Amino acid sequence: MLIRILIAALVLALGAFGGLYCLSEAKLRDVQADPPFVYPVTINDTSIERGRYLARTRGCFGCHGQQLEGKNFADQWDWPVRAIAPNLAEYARDHDDATLEAAIRQGIAASGRALVSMPSYNFSRLSDANTAALIAFLRSAPIVANELPTPRLGWRARWEVAFGGYRHMEDWADAVPQLRIDPHAEPDRARGEYLGMTLCNECHGLDLRGANLFGEPTPDLAIVSTISREQFQNIIRTGTGRGDRQLGLMTLVASNRYPFLTATDIDDLYPHLTTLAGEPVPEDVFWRP
Repeated sequence: MLIRILIAALVLALGAFGGLYCLSEAKLRDVQADPPFVYPVTINDTSIERGRYLARTRGCFGCHGQQLEGKNFADQWDWPVRAIAPNLAEYARDHDDATLEAAIRQGIAASGRALVSMPSYNFSRLSDANTAALIAFLRSAPIVANELPTPRLGWRARWEVAFGGYRHMEDWADAVPQLRIDPHAEPDRARGEYLGMTLCNECHGLDLRGANLFGEPTPDLAIVSTISREQFQNIIRTGTGRGDRQLGLMTLVASNRYPFLTATDIDDLYPHLTTLAGEPVPEDVFWRP
């Protein structure tokens, strides 16, 4: 009798885990892919240098390693159990342009499954030309051998995907607001908006007006209107405030990315962010619950 009870309990447990796996997989595969990327990817000195700048300023080196060799984040982020940033130089050679674009801008893996850790929302408004340049650079970068384990999504994460309201990266990328400023009518402001929406919304909310989903709330970037351009430049280049005050996540991110921004980038970005103070803060968005 006891053996039958144990067998029944085992069958129920296996059924429950199997059901959880299937339901979480169904959620991760519930994606709406855009038409395949067809913009030409030309590998030459110009596109490679442009792509290198984009990879550096948008954080590819920070997550994928300074040689794009890939990283194991299991010790730093245990929610997925094993989060792996792949070897990008190798990945770019193994996949076609459309597959790479889907991962970069849409948050969709080569398998057609939504990604869980790639911040595609920071790239979703990247232009076709810049996306092509980024692919050209990644495909031209030397492959540095690095053995990495297989990514793994644990049962706690699968429960949150299935029942806990977790949003995968395709959902995030799809939620990024469209660029609003007409580049023909206001080219300077449009360049600033483009930079903000492809540099800053990874941490400061998809609309740049702040977020509080990452443990450490990030401020509304309308706060830039309270500081001078020189102060802004110091913050964005060094990640520190007055008196070298540490600024949390900004300190961590800025030093690896933003020293590579040009003076023109800062001249375009600063005035755009200052205009946010005169605009209402959107309500009922999931990144500011």
